Amino acid sequence: MDGPPLLSTRVGFDDAVIPVDADSLRRDFIEKLFYQQAKFPAVATLNDHYLALAYVVRDRLLSRWTRTARTYFEEGSRTVAYLSAEFLLGPQLGNNVLCLRIEDAVREALKPLNLSLDALLAHEEEPGLGNGGLGRLAACYMDSLATLSIPAIGYGIRYEYGIFDQKIQNGQQIELADKWLRYGNPWEIPRPQILHPVGFGGATHHYTDEHGRFRVKWTPARMVNGIPYDTPVLGYGTETANFLRLWHAVASEAFDFQAFNAGDYYRAVEDKVRSETISKVLYPNDVALSGRQLRLEQQYLLVACSLRDMIRIHLQRAPSIHHLHEKYAIQLNDTHPALAVLELMRILVDEYDLGWEEAWAITVKSFGYTNHTLLPEALETWGLPLFGSLLPRHLEIVFEINQRFLSVVRSKYPGDETRVGRMSLVDERGERYVRMAHVACVGCHTINGVADMHSRLLKETVLKDFAEMYPARFSNVTNGITPRRFLALANPGLAGLITDAIGDGWQVNLDHLSKLEPLANDAAFRAAFRRVKHENKRLLAEHVNLATGLDLDPKTLLSVQVKRIHEYKRQVLNLLHVVTSCLRIQAGVLPETRRTFLFAGKAAPGYFMAKLVIRLIHDVADWARLDPDVRQWISVLFVPDFNVKIAERIYPAADLSVQISTAGKEASGTGNMKQSLNGALTIGTLDGANVEIREHVGADNFYLFGLRADEVRERKAAGYRPWELAESDAELRAALDLIGSGQLSGGDRERYAPLIRSLLEHDEYMVLSDYRAYVEAEERVSIAYCDTEAWTRRAVQTVARMGYFSSDRSIRDYCREIWKVEPVNIPAR
Repeated sequence: MDGPPLLSTRVGFDDAVIPVDADSLRRDFIEKLFYQQAKFPAVATLNDHYLALAYVVRDRLLSRWTRTARTYFEEGSRTVAYLSAEFLLGPQLGNNVLCLRIEDAVREALKPLNLSLDALLAHEEEPGLGNGGLGRLAACYMDSLATLSIPAIGYGIRYEYGIFDQKIQNGQQIELADKWLRYGNPWEIPRPQILHPVGFGGATHHYTDEHGRFRVKWTPARMVNGIPYDTPVLGYGTETANFLRLWHAVASEAFDFQAFNAGDYYRAVEDKVRSETISKVLYPNDVALSGRQLRLEQQYLLVACSLRDMIRIHLQRAPSIHHLHEKYAIQLNDTHPALAVLELMRILVDEYDLGWEEAWAITVKSFGYTNHTLLPEALETWGLPLFGSLLPRHLEIVFEINQRFLSVVRSKYPGDETRVGRMSLVDERGERYVRMAHVACVGCHTINGVADMHSRLLKETVLKDFAEMYPARFSNVTNGITPRRFLALANPGLAGLITDAIGDGWQVNLDHLSKLEPLANDAAFRAAFRRVKHENKRLLAEHVNLATGLDLDPKTLLSVQVKRIHEYKRQVLNLLHVVTSCLRIQAGVLPETRRTFLFAGKAAPGYFMAKLVIRLIHDVADWARLDPDVRQWISVLFVPDFNVKIAERIYPAADLSVQISTAGKEASGTGNMKQSLNGALTIGTLDGANVEIREHVGADNFYLFGLRADEVRERKAAGYRPWELAESDAELRAALDLIGSGQLSGGDRERYAPLIRSLLEHDEYMVLSDYRAYVEAEERVSIAYCDTEAWTRRAVQTVARMGYFSSDRSIRDYCREIWKVEPVNIPAR
């Protein structure tokens, strides 16, 4: 015999039943502690206990994952490939216990061991593989894809250091390395046997082959390898487990033995260090050229490895690559993975010898593109010198696509060279740039926005030319959130109240929440709802005290603005209202109710103005706290290091969701949905998904203010003079003067001078224009909150009307309108 006989593909699956009763879980936990952690109870640490339990739970996931993978393989299932630079998963233990529906059994298993599930959940390190909404949306979609039994693979990067840990020192943000892997990650499965080479730099050689065809060979100057780490993603109450595949960059040769023997120890490991840097950090600062190059290397690593992996899987069963687009629906989550269009063309034309037309047809049919921004500066571009030096063959492909595309544009719009320049894949003005959003629009069969308003504005503004040329490609899929994590897991008190009232099933069909509508008029239910909200505020207060040493009074109206710190999100507008309220109190004008204004969020390390806003929040907070009259009515808090785990504490506690971005700037937002789902009323502008939230929850449950997007454009076009607003509004002038006077900053009048100058001279995001309307809307909030029963009634109505905003609905929309993918039933054991 040449070797041992091959096992049947079905061996072990039907017989390997892993029980989930408490006794079995406890026995397996002890075995993991002894045989995986190599610890006995007397010396085992909290981390040992966490890892042991995680491995016990993971075994239950893997049994479903292997059955799911086998089913997909045997059926050749059409699969969604979701490419995203970010996957902000959040802690995994609690979510997996929830999806397996074994929480009671786990608690019972741990009780005789004197261990607390809550303590183990609190100990878990969160993988910070995302910056905010983009990565969290990707994670919600992976959750929904599994819950709906849709075959899917998420492709991303395994950043060794994720989004930085935020520390506040003297009111200023300090960035620290996010060492999320320091104690190990029990949820990932390394796959070192799967290795994909990735090239950079070098040169291309053009020649004619033996059949007289023009050919190109790219010879990279440097090679790295991508190795995948897989994380299973389990659906709720289903047998389906998809997976997230994250790429880790390693050197093709990790150690130069000759250099080491020659005494050149640095050169011996130079290639290893340089290669592994690619997947070292999420979003390196791109102010310097080296940072921009690293970002481009990251994006190419992601798409090159992911496409090669898809092709590898496809060819396990398919005889050729010609039907790749029938196997995969590849979704580009924003422009970061748009290089995939160019890379797939390179692979098909250069490596598989397909003709250009066939390769282009396969490419366009394979890809869909989700746009996430209306900010022109956020539509990614790459300077030609950098792009050409790093990816010379891809630049040639850009030029070829562009030449063919612009000939079609000229044919459709003869004589309109201005339009041709606007639509070109290469910005020819000044230093030339490759426009990645244009690459995506030309190379994808669908282009979707993420809220009704966003999708409309895309077609009217930043992608107007493409919408006119390819109207059938454009569509909308409004974002959604998973109710499993952001209600069932984050808010067990409200989840239990809902289940007791309307029964189970809402976790997988959020439209069932509409059954709560009559209970908004039930006094007993409203009282129970208030008790849940108060308890959530009390639990948040404990966390705030531990994190900051400050107190949060659960009896106050909790106003929450938690999101990335950015000028267009207008934390400054919120602060101007806070300062105005404090000045009124100092003048003897007391508010209707006591308020806590809670902020959280991170500023990009190189974003000066955003970091200045964080400092202003702390200075305002200190000023309010030191005034004995003000602090009786107003408290301002900043919760550091905002992430998914902290969000799960804040969202259930919020009374008022502050969603006040400049109209026309926010693509969608999902924090607005999460707070509404947990019973917060909203104060906001008609921006992003706010528009649809207001339509669903009702205008009475949404405190609307501010300019509309068209009014913003009109006011700017007419010649906006923000300083005139400050001159004509005494309270606005007083708030600005206070901030600029040095009174908040220890006499330093220069600290906030750049901010004040920006507001008075430019006010790009219309803060001063919306100030008065915002103050008046906040006054309506304070008055309404005094009527406890009416406020609670409206909070219950809000929860009852949030069914539309489930990410399950979003994924069904994608499957029906864009991906053309059907569920695949995974048989139970």
